[in-house]
Amino acid sequence: MDTHQQHTNPDQHAKSQILSLLSSGTLGSSGRLPSERALSERFRIGRRRVREALAQLEAEGLIWRKQGSGTYAGKPADPTGELAARIAGETNAIQIMEARLCIEPELAALCAERIKPPAVEQLRRLAARIVRSLPNSENEIWDGALHRMIAEEARNKPLLTCFAMLDEIRVSADWLIFRARARPPGSFERSLRQHDRIIDAIAAGDPEAARAAMHTHLNERFTALRAEVTDR
Repeated sequence: MDTHQQHTNPDQHAKSQILSLLSSGTLGSSGRLPSERALSERFRIGRRRVREALAQLEAEGLIWRKQGSGTYAGKPADPTGELAARIAGETNAIQIMEARLCIEPELAALCAERIKPPAVEQLRRLAARIVRSLPNSENEIWDGALHRMIAEEARNKPLLTCFAMLDEIRVSADWLIFRARARPPGSFERSLRQHDRIIDAIAAGDPEAARAAMHTHLNERFTALRAEVTDR
């Protein structure tokens, strides 16, 4: 066992190792993870800790399990994924952000009206996972999980379907590279503060404030992306 592992919380170490695998891009098109036994042997972590880490990641919406088949990254297959794949080649980052600006502020407002206290705490835990010290790919996982949970807690199936389609496109490799390039100095810290404002408004049950906070958050990203397109 290396020195770093000795001084790391074993439960967090197991979770961190699996998260690194999720963000590595090596799982293939199916997104299927190795078995618990294989993960245990690969990372030299006990089966129990692997099982607990997988349970936490499943609760956070980062993996899902299919009985008799295995464990997969992300969410269960959705018909919107196929549609998103077709649309991806016919759109661009600006159009995606325009669509997000139309949809996600309304999802945040509905979330503020309908979310339950335990889910608010889960949003705060997801937001706390996004830290400067993590690789960008891992922060993108947590950022996506936060926005996805807000969409799910809005409990509006048509809007959630629209969100899911956009989400399929925004997590593509090309999109992530473009987003990383279009991040001006100080924007990471501003994003963290904006996340907190969105969650505070949702926790307060204030749909207008949640809508405005989400719009401000996405509009800053939209402005940066538009500047990146103009400069290229």
